[in-house]
This record gives sequence, C-alpha cells and structure tokens, in this order.
Amino acid sequence: MTAKKKEGLDQLIDKFVGDDPERQTMLDEEVVNVEAAQLVYDLRTKAGLSQRELAKKVGTTASVICRMEQADYEGSLPMLRRIAGALNRRLELRAVPIKPRITRRAR
Repeated sequence: MTAKKKEGLDQLIDKFVGDDPERQTMLDEEVVNVEAAQLVYDLRTKAGLSQRELAKKVGTTASVICRMEQADYEGSLPMLRRIAGALNRRLELRAVPIKPRITRRAR
C-alpha cells in the first residue's frame, strides 16, 4: 500500500471509528476476518490447488473453501486448522499488543 493510500485509510478510520471503543472492536474483528480469508487464499494458491482440490484434501466441500476465502465470512478456527494441516502447515494464533492509535484532527 502506498503512503498516500495508507494516509487516506487512516483518515477514514479516524472519521468513522475515532476513539469509540465499540467501533474499534468491530474494526479489529473485521481485520481478523480479512486476514483469515487472505491466509486461506494465499496457502491454497501457493500450493497450486483449486478450491475443489483443497476441499478434497481437507475433507469438506469447495463451497466451504470459497466461503473461507471471503472477507465477510466469520470462519471457524477448527476449519482453519484443518486447512493448514492439509497443506502441511501449523496454524499459529498470536495476541499482539494494541498500538495506541494516533488520531489526526483537522486544524
């Protein structure tokens, strides 16, 4: 992401999320959903598999894999583990410190 796009994204987050803890929690949850979907997609494509081929390795259907790759799907941790295992990977879950958000206010 370019610096200009990142700055624009930060401004949007400041405008719509601000210091509201409830909205920040919602944003954090959506970021995790996007990252999980991207992880499944990246693992699958790096392995050179179609959704149907990955589904067969995991023991599920292609539609489940398709849903897991959608950012708005709130996937399950057990399914992520199965996908990782089918691709000879170990899933690691981390909790990282929350960095204080720097808010920029218009002058």
